[in-house]
Parts: sequence; C-alpha cells; structure tokens
Amino acid sequence: MMTSMFVCLALAGCGADPDRSNQTTVARDTETTAPAAESSPASTPASTPASTRAPTKVALTSGPSSKPVASTPISSELLSCNAEIGEAAAAKRVAMCRDVSPATHPPCNAVNSCAIIEDEIARSCALFDGRGTPIAGCEPAPKSMEAAAAVVRRYYSAINARDYATAWTQWGDEGRPGQTLAAFEAGFAHTRSTRVTIGALQPGDGGAGSIYQPVPVTVDATLDDGTQQRFRGTYVVRRVNDVDGASASQLRWHIGSAQLKRIPAA
Repeated sequence: MMTSMFVCLALAGCGADPDRSNQTTVARDTETTAPAAESSPASTPASTPASTRAPTKVALTSGPSSKPVASTPISSELLSCNAEIGEAAAAKRVAMCRDVSPATHPPCNAVNSCAIIEDEIARSCALFDGRGTPIAGCEPAPKSMEAAAAVVRRYYSAINARDYATAWTQWGDEGRPGQTLAAFEAGFAHTRSTRVTIGALQPGDGGAGSIYQPVPVTVDATLDDGTQQRFRGTYVVRRVNDVDGASASQLRWHIGSAQLKRIPAA
C-alpha cells in the first residue's frame, strides 16, 4: 500500500506588536494521521529576498508495503513547558521572559510551550539590543550565529510541543509564505517527534541590508507507526543588518529558506 504525507518545513517568528496576549496555550482537538518516508525538498537560494522566496516543503512518501501499518494516534494536546522541562526550570524561563518582555500581556506562562516563552525572550532581547541597550541575561547575543541557530532549535521544539502556531511564525510575522497555519499543522499529523542536531556554524553573508546565516542540521523524525526518518541539509536564517528604524520582528532572526534531503536513518 502506498501512503504519503507532507512535512512542511515552515513557520517562525515574533509579532511586531508587543502585545502578544493572544498567543497563549491553544488546545487542539483534531488531528489526522499517516506514515511517511522519502523526501524531495525544494531549495531556495539564500541570496533571494525573503519576500520573493518560494515556500519550502519536504514531501515525504512511503515505499510499498504488503499490508497496512497500524499506527498509534498522536495526542493533539499542547505540551506545556512545565511538562517538557519540569516546573523549576520552566519557572526560571518564565521569570526571564517577564523580566525582558515589553508586552502588556506577554506569553510568559509555564502552561504555554517552552518554545513560545523562548520566542518572546528572543524577540525582546533583539528589540532592546537593536536600540543599543543590551539586557543582562540575553544569551546568546541577539546578533550572534548561536542566536540564529536557536531559531531552528525553537522551531523543532515547538513542533514537538504541538505548538504549531509558534513553529509556523519562526518564518516571520505572517508565518510561512504561501502556506496557511492549518496546512502546516496538517503536514505534521503523522510526526510523533523530531530531534534536530545543529552542525558547525560558519559566519554568514550580508546583503541588501540583511544578514543571512546558514544553519546546518540533521533532523531525526519518528512517525506515528514507529518509522524512523533522517534528513540532512541547511536552514538559512535571516535578520536585518541596519538597526535604524527597524521593528522588533526585523531585528530578530527568522527562517528564510530550507533545503533538506532524506538520508538513511541511523
């Protein structure tokens, strides 16, 4: 039997509006399911302006099987930061979030995913850094390669927590260009978990007022039927170079493009 799914490598971001009270925990009741296997990703040149880049999607298609593969339904419930890293560690992240966030109602609450809390910290640190006022505790430094790589880590952290809205906005304020949030979420219906390993970082390139930072990755995914998949490739993460007049969303890193290729699982 031939089954298929689409893993859409999309979404990231932080809202330009400092009031993020609408970005709190959202329970998801519905989710579809299906195994997968082989990828043929589209690529986008890192030098292409973000506004003209084509959306990147990795299409996964399984090989033939003699019988249907039974799969265990994946919970659609959002994984809270408390549940992910424990109450003590979550409380520290929440405290840092509240210390740095200028938002009236920031998403600094341990019942939210760790990803959205970390996203608010990164957004706030980048905003104040761009104004020449670094904040103690903002690590890694907002302009650093490590801060760029943290976007990719946060992206997969959000996917694992089933916080697809936060994952989706890692591509920018409006999410991944050319794809709705619902389509993005559906693409991970059969993905039980993912793990990203960041490779050695090299200095990125600047151009047209922006900095482009390549982030090499190896991504291991487990599907709902237990199938293991591995992908290797590069994300290109982007931010503005000139801080004068830049908004919070422009000052922080966001995913600009991705190119991943399926390789044999370990």
